[in-house]
Amino acid sequence: MVNSHGLILVCLALFVAMAGATQFKVGGSKGWSAPDPNAESYNQWAERNRFQIGDTLLFVYPRDKDSVLQVDREAYSTCNTSSYIAKFDDGNTVFTFSRSGPFYFVSGVEANCLKKESLVIVVLADRSNRASQPILAPSPSPASTLSPPPLIPSPSLAPGEGEVTPPSPSPSEGEGETTAPPPPPPNGASLKVVGFMGSFGALIGFFFFSL
Repeated sequence: MVNSHGLILVCLALFVAMAGATQFKVGGSKGWSAPDPNAESYNQWAERNRFQIGDTLLFVYPRDKDSVLQVDREAYSTCNTSSYIAKFDDGNTVFTFSRSGPFYFVSGVEANCLKKESLVIVVLADRSNRASQPILAPSPSPASTLSPPPLIPSPSLAPGEGEVTPPSPSPSEGEGETTAPPPPPPNGASLKVVGFMGSFGALIGFFFFSL
């Protein structure tokens, strides 16, 4: 089950890569042949294009007179047609880029190779990777630091205003009972009246006891 899922993912990746692939016809309408010395060279044409993994090259040539060789850098530089990586001679060759990096091609006819029927392609990017890369959202800008509001000084108070008077302590037990002031001493007139009344009463009593 796991293998089948992996195979499906690989097929989908290849499909995505091939869906956006581009085919480039080498040499345009003239096809793969020895170029005119005054015309644009194959390498100048390659520099004007961008090649990615999954793109293809189309080589059109007379199969009985020419061929296409994929070679390494050294064989490319010396037009060594006897040392090659792959040889194509069907007259309508489609070559697919399966990796990034440089690819070297020369004509299977050494005389044609010496006339610059040779080509270097540099695959710069992987289309499947570029398509699968997520789009990153822009990072949020840092929140600006809000400065605290300025402190407003409180208005100065006039002397005696705004001062909180502490409450007076409550009287302890036994305190707070009002003691009645002592009665004023009797004045001299009162004492005289009392003394007179006492003497008068004593005289009356003596009179009744005498009868």
